Amino acid sequence: MSRCYYFLKISQLRRYDQYQSNGVTQMTTTPIPNNEPTLTDVIVRIDKLSTVVDKLSTDVDKLSTDVERLSNDVEKLSTDVKRFDERFADYRQATQWVVQLAFTLIASATITVILTSVFRK
Repeated sequence: MSRCYYFLKISQLRRYDQYQSNGVTQMTTTPIPNNEPTLTDVIVRIDKLSTVVDKLSTDVDKLSTDVERLSNDVEKLSTDVKRFDERFADYRQATQWVVQLAFTLIASATITVILTSVFRK
């Protein structure tokens, strides 16, 4: 409910409280101590709670937006990690091929040197 509604209710309740405090509704002239809150007090507390609930609702909306943004960031990072893993696998494979090529060249050079030295004699 809107604040205007509560304001109208509070003003109506204040008039009722004034009506009660004038002694119109009391049967005796001795005031009876009343420790319970009046309807005005209840409406004021409800209005304060409404304000707190509105603020909490705003905070929840903000947190929801933050969680959604963080979720998108995590998805992006996950995609980046997958791409990095693919690149790393490619570099690893290329490194293995280079090592195999180097050993092949070393072996062929060694065989060439051995064969050349054996056939020259």
